[in-house]
Amino acid sequence: MRVHVVSDVHGAAEALARAGDGADALICLGDLVLFLDYADHSRGIFPDLFGAANASRMVALRTAKRFDEARALDRELWEGIDRRGAIETAVRKQYAELFAAFPAPTYATYGNVDIPALWSEYATEGTTILDGATAEIGGLVFGFVGGGLRTAMRTPYEIDEGEYAEKVAALGRVDVLCSHIPPAVPELCYDTVARRFERGSEALLDAIRGTRPKYALFGHVHQPLVPRMRIGRTECVNVGHFNATRRPWALEW
Repeated sequence: MRVHVVSDVHGAAEALARAGDGADALICLGDLVLFLDYADHSRGIFPDLFGAANASRMVALRTAKRFDEARALDRELWEGIDRRGAIETAVRKQYAELFAAFPAPTYATYGNVDIPALWSEYATEGTTILDGATAEIGGLVFGFVGGGLRTAMRTPYEIDEGEYAEKVAALGRVDVLCSHIPPAVPELCYDTVARRFERGSEALLDAIRGTRPKYALFGHVHQPLVPRMRIGRTECVNVGHFNATRRPWALEW
Protein backbone atom coordinates (compact mmCIF):
# COMPACT_ATOMS: atom_id res chain seq x y z
CA MET A 1 0.00 0.00 0.00
CA ARG A 2 1.27 3.45 -0.90
CA VAL A 3 -0.22 6.77 0.22
CA HIS A 4 0.99 10.22 -0.83
CA VAL A 5 0.69 13.07 1.67
CA VAL A 6 0.71 16.82 0.96
CA SER A 7 0.27 19.93 3.06
CA ASP A 8 0.36 23.68 2.47
CA VAL A 9 -0.76 23.46 -1.13
CA HIS A 10 -1.42 27.20 -1.29
CA GLY A 11 -2.90 27.33 -4.76
CA ALA A 12 -0.65 24.79 -6.53
CA ALA A 13 -3.54 23.13 -8.38
CA GLU A 14 -1.57 21.89 -11.38
CA ALA A 15 0.94 20.05 -9.18
CA LEU A 16 -1.86 18.81 -6.92
CA ALA A 17 -3.46 17.06 -9.91
CA ARG A 18 -0.29 14.92 -10.20
CA ALA A 19 0.26 14.40 -6.47
CA GLY A 20 -1.58 11.09 -6.37
CA ASP A 21 0.24 9.54 -9.32
CA GLY A 22 1.46 6.05 -8.37
CA ALA A 23 -0.35 6.04 -5.02
CA ASP A 24 -3.41 4.18 -3.76
CA ALA A 25 -4.70 7.32 -2.01
CA LEU A 26 -3.85 10.98 -1.40
CA ILE A 27 -3.93 12.68 1.99
CA CYS A 28 -4.06 16.47 2.18
CA LEU A 29 -3.30 18.20 5.48
CA GLY A 30 -4.74 21.56 4.55
CA ASP A 31 -3.93 25.14 3.64
CA LEU A 32 -5.30 24.96 0.12
CA VAL A 33 -5.80 28.71 -0.13
CA LEU A 34 -3.06 31.07 -1.28
CA PHE A 35 -3.66 34.42 0.38
CA LEU A 36 -0.11 35.78 0.40
CA ASP A 37 3.02 34.04 -0.89
CA TYR A 38 6.00 34.97 1.30
CA ALA A 39 8.43 33.86 -1.42
CA ASP A 40 6.73 35.50 -4.41
CA HIS A 41 4.84 38.61 -3.34
CA SER A 42 3.00 38.81 -6.67
CA ARG A 43 1.00 35.61 -5.98
CA GLY A 44 -2.15 35.28 -3.93
CA ILE A 45 -5.42 36.96 -3.06
CA PHE A 46 -3.75 39.87 -1.25
CA PRO A 47 -1.51 41.05 -4.13
CA ASP A 48 -4.32 40.44 -6.63
CA LEU A 49 -6.33 43.01 -4.69
CA PHE A 50 -3.66 45.44 -3.50
CA GLY A 51 -0.55 44.87 -5.64
CA ALA A 52 2.83 43.27 -5.04
CA ALA A 53 4.30 46.39 -3.40
CA ASN A 54 1.71 46.34 -0.63
CA ALA A 55 2.19 42.59 -0.32
CA SER A 56 5.92 43.17 0.23
CA ARG A 57 5.14 45.75 2.90
CA MET A 58 2.84 43.31 4.67
CA VAL A 59 5.38 40.47 4.54
CA ALA A 60 8.10 42.74 5.93
CA LEU A 61 5.94 43.83 8.87
CA ARG A 62 4.83 40.31 9.72
CA THR A 63 8.35 38.92 9.41
CA ALA A 64 9.57 41.62 11.79
CA LYS A 65 6.71 40.68 14.16
CA ARG A 66 5.32 44.21 13.93
CA PHE A 67 1.79 42.86 14.02
CA ASP A 68 0.10 46.09 15.19
CA GLU A 69 1.54 47.93 12.18
CA ALA A 70 0.57 45.05 9.91
CA ARG A 71 -3.02 45.24 11.14
CA ALA A 72 -3.02 49.02 10.65
CA LEU A 73 -1.86 48.57 7.04
CA ASP A 74 -4.52 45.92 6.60
CA ARG A 75 -7.27 48.26 7.83
CA GLU A 76 -6.01 51.03 5.55
CA LEU A 77 -6.03 48.87 2.44
CA TRP A 78 -9.43 47.32 3.10
CA GLU A 79 -11.19 50.62 3.86
CA GLY A 80 -14.28 50.96 1.69
CA ILE A 81 -14.05 47.37 0.36
CA ASP A 82 -16.39 44.51 1.20
CA ARG A 83 -13.67 42.39 2.77
CA ARG A 84 -15.76 39.30 3.39
CA GLY A 85 -17.27 39.33 -0.09
CA ALA A 86 -13.98 39.94 -1.88
CA ILE A 87 -12.16 37.18 0.00
CA GLU A 88 -14.96 34.67 -0.38
CA THR A 89 -15.15 35.28 -4.12
CA ALA A 90 -11.39 34.74 -4.48
CA VAL A 91 -11.37 31.68 -2.20
CA ARG A 92 -14.25 30.10 -4.08
CA LYS A 93 -12.35 30.49 -7.33
CA GLN A 94 -9.31 28.75 -5.83
CA TYR A 95 -11.36 25.99 -4.21
CA ALA A 96 -13.15 25.17 -7.46
CA GLU A 97 -9.80 24.59 -9.16
CA LEU A 98 -8.13 22.81 -6.24
CA PHE A 99 -10.90 20.38 -5.37
CA ALA A 100 -11.24 19.48 -9.04
CA ALA A 101 -7.55 18.51 -8.96
CA PHE A 102 -7.91 15.99 -6.11
CA PRO A 103 -7.62 12.38 -7.27
CA ALA A 104 -9.92 9.68 -5.91
CA PRO A 105 -9.64 8.69 -3.18
CA THR A 106 -8.47 11.76 -1.27
CA TYR A 107 -8.67 12.20 2.51
CA ALA A 108 -8.39 15.84 3.53
CA THR A 109 -8.44 18.03 6.61
CA TYR A 110 -8.38 21.81 7.02
CA GLY A 111 -5.40 24.12 7.46
CA ASN A 112 -5.43 27.33 9.45
CA VAL A 113 -5.92 29.50 6.35
CA ASP A 114 -8.81 27.43 5.03
CA ILE A 115 -12.53 28.19 5.30
CA PRO A 116 -14.19 24.93 6.40
CA ALA A 117 -17.74 26.11 5.72
CA LEU A 118 -17.03 26.16 1.98
CA TRP A 119 -15.38 22.75 1.60
CA SER A 120 -18.55 20.68 1.35
CA GLU A 121 -19.64 22.72 -1.66
CA TYR A 122 -16.57 21.73 -3.67
CA ALA A 123 -15.64 18.25 -2.43
CA THR A 124 -16.38 15.57 -5.00
CA GLU A 125 -17.56 12.04 -4.26
CA GLY A 126 -13.98 10.80 -4.13
CA THR A 127 -12.90 13.28 -1.44
CA THR A 128 -13.48 12.53 2.25
CA ILE A 129 -13.20 15.48 4.64
CA LEU A 130 -12.20 14.62 8.21
CA ASP A 131 -11.64 16.75 11.31
CA GLY A 132 -11.56 15.06 14.69
CA ALA A 133 -12.39 11.80 12.92
CA THR A 134 -10.70 8.64 11.63
CA ALA A 135 -10.57 6.62 8.42
CA GLU A 136 -9.21 3.16 7.70
CA ILE A 137 -6.82 3.10 4.75
CA GLY A 138 -5.18 -0.15 3.74
CA GLY A 139 -5.75 -1.71 7.16
CA LEU A 140 -4.29 1.21 9.14
CA VAL A 141 -6.34 3.72 11.15
CA PHE A 142 -5.61 7.34 10.26
CA GLY A 143 -6.79 10.12 12.56
CA PHE A 144 -7.27 13.68 11.29
CA VAL A 145 -7.20 16.99 13.19
CA GLY A 146 -7.62 20.17 11.16
CA GLY A 147 -6.98 23.85 11.75
CA GLY A 148 -4.53 25.73 13.92
CA LEU A 149 -4.34 27.41 17.32
CA ARG A 150 -4.84 31.11 18.07
CA THR A 151 -2.00 33.39 16.92
CA ALA A 152 -1.33 37.05 16.28
CA MET A 153 -1.77 36.30 12.56
CA ARG A 154 -5.51 35.72 13.08
CA THR A 155 -5.90 33.35 10.15
CA PRO A 156 -9.41 32.03 9.33
CA TYR A 157 -9.41 28.64 11.05
CA GLU A 158 -7.69 29.17 14.39
CA ILE A 159 -9.40 27.66 17.44
CA ASP A 160 -8.91 27.56 21.21
CA GLU A 161 -6.62 24.96 22.78
CA GLY A 162 -9.53 23.26 24.53
CA GLU A 163 -11.53 22.79 21.35
CA TYR A 164 -8.45 21.51 19.55
CA ALA A 165 -7.67 19.07 22.38
CA GLU A 166 -11.22 17.69 22.21
CA LYS A 167 -10.73 16.84 18.53
CA VAL A 168 -7.46 15.07 19.29
CA ALA A 169 -9.05 13.10 22.16
CA ALA A 170 -11.96 12.06 19.94
CA LEU A 171 -9.58 10.07 17.72
CA GLY A 172 -8.54 7.54 20.34
CA ARG A 173 -5.73 5.20 19.32
CA VAL A 174 -4.63 5.51 15.70
CA ASP A 175 -1.80 4.13 13.61
CA VAL A 176 -1.15 7.43 11.86
CA LEU A 177 -1.94 10.81 13.42
CA CYS A 178 -2.53 13.45 10.73
CA SER A 179 -2.76 17.16 11.55
CA HIS A 180 -2.06 20.48 9.91
CA ILE A 181 0.06 21.88 12.73
CA PRO A 182 2.94 20.02 14.43
CA PRO A 183 3.12 18.78 18.01
CA ALA A 184 4.55 21.34 20.41
CA VAL A 185 8.23 20.49 19.99
CA PRO A 186 10.43 23.57 19.45
CA GLU A 187 12.61 21.97 16.77
CA LEU A 188 9.52 21.01 14.74
CA CYS A 189 7.86 24.41 15.18
CA TYR A 190 10.70 26.79 14.28
CA ASP A 191 10.67 28.23 10.75
CA THR A 192 14.25 29.05 9.71
CA VAL A 193 13.23 31.53 7.00
CA ALA A 194 10.40 33.33 8.81
CA ARG A 195 12.67 33.24 11.90
CA ARG A 196 9.88 32.49 14.33
CA PHE A 197 8.22 29.66 16.19
CA GLU A 198 4.87 28.60 14.78
CA ARG A 199 2.32 27.30 17.26
CA GLY A 200 2.39 23.60 17.87
CA SER A 201 -0.11 21.59 19.86
CA GLU A 202 0.46 20.22 23.36
CA ALA A 203 -2.58 17.98 22.83
CA LEU A 204 -0.92 16.37 19.81
CA LEU A 205 2.28 15.87 21.79
CA ASP A 206 0.35 14.28 24.66
CA ALA A 207 -1.45 11.96 22.21
CA ILE A 208 1.85 10.91 20.66
CA ARG A 209 3.30 10.09 24.07
CA GLY A 210 0.13 8.44 25.32
CA THR A 211 -1.13 6.44 22.34
CA ARG A 212 2.15 5.97 20.46
CA PRO A 213 1.02 6.00 16.82
CA LYS A 214 3.45 4.70 14.22
CA TYR A 215 3.55 8.09 12.51
CA ALA A 216 2.55 11.68 13.22
CA LEU A 217 2.28 13.62 9.95
CA PHE A 218 1.83 17.39 9.66
CA GLY A 219 2.82 20.51 7.73
CA HIS A 220 2.28 24.21 8.54
CA VAL A 221 5.95 25.07 9.18
CA HIS A 222 7.24 25.79 5.70
CA GLN A 223 10.99 25.71 6.41
CA PRO A 224 11.33 23.68 9.61
CA LEU A 225 14.53 23.58 11.62
CA VAL A 226 14.01 19.82 11.97
CA PRO A 227 11.67 18.19 9.42
CA ARG A 228 11.66 14.75 11.04
CA MET A 229 12.27 13.32 14.50
CA ARG A 230 11.28 10.37 16.65
CA ILE A 231 9.29 10.68 19.88
CA GLY A 232 9.34 7.26 21.49
CA ARG A 233 8.10 4.82 18.84
CA THR A 234 6.43 7.58 16.79
CA GLU A 235 8.09 8.96 13.67
CA CYS A 236 7.10 12.65 13.45
CA VAL A 237 7.31 13.97 9.88
CA ASN A 238 6.76 17.40 8.38
CA VAL A 239 5.54 16.26 4.94
CA GLY A 240 6.80 19.45 3.28
CA HIS A 241 5.67 22.76 1.85
CA PHE A 242 3.93 21.42 -1.26
CA ASN A 243 3.54 24.86 -2.85
CA ALA A 244 7.34 25.10 -2.96
CA THR A 245 8.41 21.49 -3.53
CA ARG A 246 5.54 20.27 -5.77
CA ARG A 247 6.34 16.79 -4.40
CA PRO A 248 4.22 14.65 -2.07
CA TRP A 249 5.66 12.69 0.82
CA ALA A 250 5.14 8.93 0.45
CA LEU A 251 4.14 6.38 3.09
CA GLU A 252 4.37 2.71 2.18
CA TRP A 253 3.44 -0.40 4.14
